[in-house]
Amino acid sequence: MALTRSVRLLSLKHRLFSAPQRNLAVRDPEDPLPVVRIPQALQRRQEQRQKGQRSVQRPVLVRPGPLLVSARRPELSQPTRLTLGRWERAPLASRGWKNRRASGDHFAIERVQREVPALRNVLSEGSFAELGLEPQMLHALRESAPEVGRPTTVQSSTIPPLLRGRHVVCAAETGSGKTLSYLLPLLQRLLARPSLDSHRFPAPRGLVLVPSRELAEQVRTVAQPLGSSLGLQVRELGGGHGLNRIRLQLSKHPPADVLVATPGALWKSLKSQLLSLEQLSFLVLDEADTLLDESFLELVDYVLEKSNIAEGPGDIEDPFHPKAQLVLVGATFPEGVSQLLSKVTSPDSLTIITSSKLHCVMPHVKQTFMRLKGTEKVTELVQILKQHDKANRTGHSGSILVFCNSSSTVNWLGYILDDHKIQYLRLQGQMPASMRVGIFQCFQKGSQGILLCTDIASRGLDSTHVELVINYDFPLTLQDYIHRAGRVGRVGSEVPGTVISFVTHPWDVDLVQKIELAARRKRSLPGLQSSVREPLPQQT
Repeated sequence: MALTRSVRLLSLKHRLFSAPQRNLAVRDPEDPLPVVRIPQALQRRQEQRQKGQRSVQRPVLVRPGPLLVSARRPELSQPTRLTLGRWERAPLASRGWKNRRASGDHFAIERVQREVPALRNVLSEGSFAELGLEPQMLHALRESAPEVGRPTTVQSSTIPPLLRGRHVVCAAETGSGKTLSYLLPLLQRLLARPSLDSHRFPAPRGLVLVPSRELAEQVRTVAQPLGSSLGLQVRELGGGHGLNRIRLQLSKHPPADVLVATPGALWKSLKSQLLSLEQLSFLVLDEADTLLDESFLELVDYVLEKSNIAEGPGDIEDPFHPKAQLVLVGATFPEGVSQLLSKVTSPDSLTIITSSKLHCVMPHVKQTFMRLKGTEKVTELVQILKQHDKANRTGHSGSILVFCNSSSTVNWLGYILDDHKIQYLRLQGQMPASMRVGIFQCFQKGSQGILLCTDIASRGLDSTHVELVINYDFPLTLQDYIHRAGRVGRVGSEVPGTVISFVTHPWDVDLVQKIELAARRKRSLPGLQSSVREPLPQQT
C-alpha cells in the first residue's frame, strides 16, 4: 500500500515538471486535478499588459527624404517635411535625459538649408546705392571692404530709416551684417555735418558703445578703413586701464570723430571730465542686450543722461545745436527695453526692425547634442580636438571655439590640453587687460586653431573662419546659446559650421528640450519674445 502511494507521488511529480512550459495548466486525463504553474489572475494581468504595450507603440516618423532631427533611436527622428502643430505632442529624443542611464544618447538638428538666412531673400542686383548712400560712401566701401558686394536683408531694412534721421532698434540674428548697418549711415551723417571746435575736452561726434574690449577692437578695425577713406578719425577707448592710460588715449591728435568705447572706460572719462558728449550726433548701443544687463545698466544710464538724444528727425538737422540719433542693435533683446527708451526719447520716433529668424534655431547650422557624464566630457573633447588637429594638418579644417561657463574652467581645461600637447589660445574675463590684448585678433588671423573661452567671445565678435563651436559647459540661458551658436554660419563664413553641445546636468536638459521642441515645431525659442515689439509701434 505504501509502495503504491509512493509510485503515484513520483508519477505526479514527473508530470508536474515535464509539462510544456507554454501551458499554464496541465490536466492528465487519468488525474482529475490540474497542475497550475502560474496563477490565472497573474496570467490575465500579463496578457493585458502585453496587449497594452503593443497598442501604445509610437509610430515611426522616419520617412524617405532629408531629416530635420536625426536621433540615435530612428523612431524619434523627424523628416524635414513634417511640421508639428503648436499643441501637438512631439516625441522628444531628449525626453529621458535627466536619468543618468541616458548617458551616451545623442541627437542632432540637421542643416536644412545651405544659404545664410540674411542673404536668402536678397536680390542679386540689389546695391548699396539704392539704399541712399552717397557716391563718396560707396567709393569708401569698395576700397575698404571689397568683399562686401550686396547688402544683406538687415542692411537693406536698417540703412534707409537711419539716413532719414529715425531712431532705430534693430533685432536680428547673429552674423547678419549689423555692424555695417549702423556704421555706413553714421559716417555719412558726419560727412554732411561740420565739426565744431571743442574748447575744453575731446568731443566725439559719433559714439559706438560695446560691452567688451575685444568687440571694441573689432568694430574699430571695421570702421577705421572706412573713416580713413572719408577723412574721419576713428579711435578706440578700451577698459581695464587707469586714468593715465585713458588720458593718453584721448589726447591723441587729431581728436576722434568716431569713438568706439566700453562702458567702464567711457564712464571714467566722463566722470573725470576727460571727455565731453556735447557734440554727439550719433549714438550706437551695439550688443544692446548685454549692455542693458544689470552689470552694465547703471553705466549705460549715465551715458544716456549725458547724451542729448533727439526727440525726432527734425532735431537732428540743426548742425550748430547737435542732438544725437540713437541706434540699438542686438541678436536678442531683454524685457523692459521700451521702458529704458521712453526715458530718453519718444516711442513715436522709433523704427523697430526685426528679422524673420530672430530667436530661432539657425536652419543652416548643424547642432548636435550629446548626453554625457561629467567625467566623460574631457575624453570626448580631447578626441574631437585631436581629430581636428589631424584634419588641420591636411589643410581641410577651420578653427574651433570651446566655450566654458567660468574662467576657472577655461584655465583648468588649458592644463589638460597642455598635457595632451594640443596647441590653443585662452580668453576669459579675469585675465589682465595686457594679456587679453590681441588674443582674439591672433585667433582670427589663424595663428592658433583652437580658442578656449567664456561667453566674452560669444557677443558680436566676427568669426567667419570658425568651423566648429563646442559647448564644453552647456550655456546657462537660451540667449547665451543663441550667441554661441551664432559664431558659425555667418555672412561671409568660409565653412558651413557645426555646433556640438555636451549635456550633463538636469538644468541643461531643460534647455535642450526647449531647443529641440522649437526646432521640431519650426518656431522661435520660448521666453525670448521681447516687449520691444508690443508698446512700440512699427514705423516706416
